[in-house]
Amino acid sequence: MRPVLVDTHAHLHMNSFASDRQQVLERAWASGLAAVLEVGIGLESSRKALALARANPGVWACVGIHPHDAARWSDPSSLRALAQEPEVVAIGETGLDFHRNLSPRQEQERAFREQLRLGVEMDLPVVVHCRDAYREAVAIMGEEGARRGVMHCFSGNVENAREALHLGFYLSIAGPITYPKSDRLRDIVRFVPLDRLLVETDCPFLAPQAIRGKRNEPAFVYHVVRECAAIKGVSMDRMAEAVAQNSRELFGSLFLNGAERVGSRPLSD
Repeated sequence: MRPVLVDTHAHLHMNSFASDRQQVLERAWASGLAAVLEVGIGLESSRKALALARANPGVWACVGIHPHDAARWSDPSSLRALAQEPEVVAIGETGLDFHRNLSPRQEQERAFREQLRLGVEMDLPVVVHCRDAYREAVAIMGEEGARRGVMHCFSGNVENAREALHLGFYLSIAGPITYPKSDRLRDIVRFVPLDRLLVETDCPFLAPQAIRGKRNEPAFVYHVVRECAAIKGVSMDRMAEAVAQNSRELFGSLFLNGAERVGSRPLSD
């Protein structure tokens, strides 16, 4: 079975895709994607993510409360009910954002801990958003016994990466790896073992350099895989194969059950 592409972090439920959501998915499958993880950032968006997963084989859901919305969430049972659905393969995105501080830090930490506990309780990986709070986030993850998950759209330094890896987390790389000034992020990709890397688009945000300034979409994860392969000194096929295997191990083998969609076009270096 030849390697397949995956996008481990997308927000297709957002209004940016309201007019052409199905065409975006069709382009994703045509480009070689086998699976997309559709990520909620609040209760309502998590319900939308779940609905998308139910309607589109190859799309899976991640349900959670973003740190920006932490102050408006106080009912863990509502998230637990969503997480029990068979299309849900992860909790998140949750975490800490001390850059924008749209929720008080105390509320961010409370919501983060509750979702980490839910992940442990349900044996689901946790998708972590972290901005200007790596020291605090890793400490909380350790205290709550979180050992399965991914630091999404990683933007920290080598020491942050080392600490997250030590806990057992994967690191996910997005479009900024293709930007000319992302030397620190390229150093991270060199540092992280191939078997601990994931890729994502975080669409509609963070489009790769080739289409920077435009709306991002899952088909464009190809650019991220290609750049990571070049940095690692491996073929495009080898990079895609590693990411697919890492995705299976973190999110479960069912995550890639859409592999039959992959076309006959071979991946190129």
